[in-house]
Amino acid sequence: MQKPPLDQILLQSNVLNPDQHQKAVKTAQQARCQFAEAVIKLGFATEEDIAIAVSKQIGIPYASKENKILKAEKGQDLEKLINESFARENLVLPLFLDEGVIAVAVANPDNMVMMDNLKLLTNREVQPFVATKTQIIKAIDEFYQGGGREIIEKTMDKQQSSQTETEEMPDSDVKLDLDKDTSAGGQDAHAVALVNAILKQAVAERCSDIHLECYDERVMLRFRIDGCLYERMPPPKSLFSPVVSRFKILSKLDIAERRLPQDGTFSMKIQNRVIDLRVSICPTVYGEKLVMRLLDKGAVELNIDKIGLEPEQKEDFLRCAGLPHGLIFLTGPTGSGKTTTLNTVLNTIKTPELNFMTIEDPVEIKLEGINQVQVRANIGLTFAAALRSFLRQDPDVILVGEVRDQETAQTCLRAALTGHLVLSTLHTNDALSTVVRLIDLGIEPFLLSGSLVLAAAQRLVRVLCPICKKPYKPDPADAKMVVEQAMLKPEDRPNLETLMFYKEKGCDKCARTGYGGRKAILEVFPIEKEMREIIYKYGGDLTRLRAVSEKLGKLSLRASGWRKVLRGLTTVEEIMSITMGD
Repeated sequence: MQKPPLDQILLQSNVLNPDQHQKAVKTAQQARCQFAEAVIKLGFATEEDIAIAVSKQIGIPYASKENKILKAEKGQDLEKLINESFARENLVLPLFLDEGVIAVAVANPDNMVMMDNLKLLTNREVQPFVATKTQIIKAIDEFYQGGGREIIEKTMDKQQSSQTETEEMPDSDVKLDLDKDTSAGGQDAHAVALVNAILKQAVAERCSDIHLECYDERVMLRFRIDGCLYERMPPPKSLFSPVVSRFKILSKLDIAERRLPQDGTFSMKIQNRVIDLRVSICPTVYGEKLVMRLLDKGAVELNIDKIGLEPEQKEDFLRCAGLPHGLIFLTGPTGSGKTTTLNTVLNTIKTPELNFMTIEDPVEIKLEGINQVQVRANIGLTFAAALRSFLRQDPDVILVGEVRDQETAQTCLRAALTGHLVLSTLHTNDALSTVVRLIDLGIEPFLLSGSLVLAAAQRLVRVLCPICKKPYKPDPADAKMVVEQAMLKPEDRPNLETLMFYKEKGCDKCARTGYGGRKAILEVFPIEKEMREIIYKYGGDLTRLRAVSEKLGKLSLRASGWRKVLRGLTTVEEIMSITMGD
């Protein structure tokens, strides 16, 4: 029996509509890639959608964490049948043994060579399950690495009890490979091993920043996880300087300079993915403070449905992003996910028929089919200079990483007025303060009223761990307040008598934090006719602008947050702290 084509399954399942199908076929031909790859790149379907379709196409069961199949059975010595290196190299996760048959989750079940190698390796019949590449990698991490175990502590114990061999320093152009056991001799051995252990544990715990600092009596190591800092076991004070020197060597910094701040970068390879690190070293009274930002490209999922936008907000954002020209501004503090949201929007509207260009500092997420430029202020390549160059490159859509000064703001305005769509970010407290800030930067109100098409603001809130979150009955007054401020339609309002909220608890899965990841809450305000008139006549009159946005029924940051509370995604306390004063 002939297998049905994958594209027909996606159409029949209503994952794709005919227009999207046609666009994906065209993109696949132009980019010379597989149809499924083109669909994911265009944002028409997720990895899960494709895996489910492949499962239907070839008649192999689908495995995921949601259906509780994608989990290796403990106590069956599966790690001895399929070792970690084979699992990572071939993206295979052993699931369970049953009467001489080994069940495995695979990302590519059509790879017959790999399936034959599995039979030879295990000396058993193989029952494949289809799973996504991303979920298999995460499951492999948990099964072979044990999740967020105390890698640093184990490494320190190991270093104290064993003698190590001499390490050959990696070439400066080669990435640090944490999947290989690197070691050195003497005190350097401890420093190298500790650096590797710190990085491994940071990745295992989904850390975004590493803080290493020295005080009079002790050393402190902290990981920023989901926006909060948590202490971890630090290296001994005698190893603080060698550890900092090791990070300096990796970042190509001057190890002899301890009086001036230094900034550098390096990349590391771990668990089948490459992670970039931005390193900042600052001298303090007790020594140097080291902060590293981890940029894990593999952990960023550019799926607009998973950002946190409410349905009406998503519709407004994509409608404005589909306009031929205008200004779109997303505001929020540093680290609130603005870059990820704008890149996701670009990835969603991206087509081969349009020319996309970005200028960023730095380029954190590399997107195929989009020309991305890195700011280099030391040679004169600033936001404004790059923008002026872009206007001679026949662009359709331009992303400017951040508007910091008058020159950049006016160049963005000029680009929008000459037929380009410009997306950028600002640092303001809320979305409508964008108008005040741009006028403050020298933009004339009459020009701004005709070019600004959307202003949005964003914050990140921690998402409760789905394994251990604890339900509770809220106070009736609190429940009523949350439901009213969530601005739900009457038919969507929950029953107050049966309504349950959730609190954090903590388990091994979430490293006892009670949270697992973050989601965005946003306010999205398309600049309608009435708002344009206010900007034109009164400039940045926030009172009038807010009155219009309330009349149009647009969600504020807090209203967006309350909807996440009602869905059991986060806590009341989290929303109150993040949206204070809104």
